[in-house]
Amino acid sequence: MDVAIVGAGVAGLRAAQLLAADGRDVVVLEARDRVGGRLLSQDIGGARFDVGGQWIGPGQRRVWALTRSLGLDTFDTHTEGDRLMWVRGRARRYRGTIPKLDPLSLLALHHAMGRMEKMRARISLERPDEPEATTLDAWQRAHVPSGVARDLVEAAMRVVFGVEARELSLASFLTYAQSAGGVLPLIESEEGNQQTRFRDGAQRLAFGMAERLGDAVRLGCPVRRVHVGDEGVTVVHDGGELRARRVVMALPPALARRVVFEPALPPARRRLIDRMPTGATTKHLLLYERPFWREEGLSGEVVFDEGPVSVTMDNTSFDDSRPCLVAFSVAQPARELSCLPERERERRVVRRLVDAFGSKAAGFTHHVEREWARERWSRGCPVGLAQAGLLREHGDALRAPSGRIHWAGTETAREHQGFIEGALESAERVAEEIRDA
Repeated sequence: MDVAIVGAGVAGLRAAQLLAADGRDVVVLEARDRVGGRLLSQDIGGARFDVGGQWIGPGQRRVWALTRSLGLDTFDTHTEGDRLMWVRGRARRYRGTIPKLDPLSLLALHHAMGRMEKMRARISLERPDEPEATTLDAWQRAHVPSGVARDLVEAAMRVVFGVEARELSLASFLTYAQSAGGVLPLIESEEGNQQTRFRDGAQRLAFGMAERLGDAVRLGCPVRRVHVGDEGVTVVHDGGELRARRVVMALPPALARRVVFEPALPPARRRLIDRMPTGATTKHLLLYERPFWREEGLSGEVVFDEGPVSVTMDNTSFDDSRPCLVAFSVAQPARELSCLPERERERRVVRRLVDAFGSKAAGFTHHVEREWARERWSRGCPVGLAQAGLLREHGDALRAPSGRIHWAGTETAREHQGFIEGALESAERVAEEIRDA
């Protein structure tokens, strides 16, 4: 065996494809009974919906190329209509990216965004570093005088990362934004990273790659131990063990740290694994008989600065036959909601939608909840994030191979970290590393 790949998410499957195309003998070991990792699609009310990652955007050339090669159909996210922003108990209805604010708050917000963009542009994606070993919250309190402006930024970033601003290192935020080409692409649906969806679900990307790999993909094989010797590696999993010349760890850090490595990993790599926790994100899909929000001139997008729901979006099926709103519970509100019984979680989520859309939001026909922090083989969503100071100390080791061990996954991407595109880019990098080894 030339290469063992741990993880049958997008990064692992794509790395296997590229290496197999080079003529290498590969095997992909996946703990779950399915492929796709943080991509998961299911039938709800007679239509296909994503309960995991689902969006792609312009400029993400790798995922678009893969989509075309697999013959998958896509469609644009519905964005027509007004947006709502709930800040400090007040709803603001608006169009565009920024809601109507008082002049001082608007000035502070524009000033903050300008400073963020300047810092972001100085970030090196080849050698991740950080200008200040601080959090986004601490930076905002020092540089953004308007509380309303701070609340807006924090509400948006909470949704993107699944953590509170006090938990998000400034370096992670800036690196993430730099990899996407700016701050606004992270949050925009139109011309942003949430622009396009897959007709039959994003998991079709994983299914398509796995089908081409055939028996090289082995499910139900959680890896417990990786032993590196002079001649190769031994990978121990629940179904046995195998030997290979090299191994690719295509796992989020929260899962990689549960694997025993012999000998121990270099200290920098160990600290990266231990100090890159994954955010908390729970996805709620609510289906309706009619898209009542559209009928009232709303896009379906609402951002809340507090409460059990942080954002909603129109998530209607491609043919408009199954009107749907998707609501995200993230960060601390998601953790608090997780402690409640299922019926109470649903009640609180629906009550928040009623606050935004009126009583019609309570008339859903289906409700599906997916709490990614409870997923044994995910341990959170959407992405692992470096704690404050970590990239300054160990940024050089983020992508560097540890001898015969290579590191893939969207957390290691130079482009579009946290997105499907980032996973694909990381797969290209490890394939190149192995070619050059």
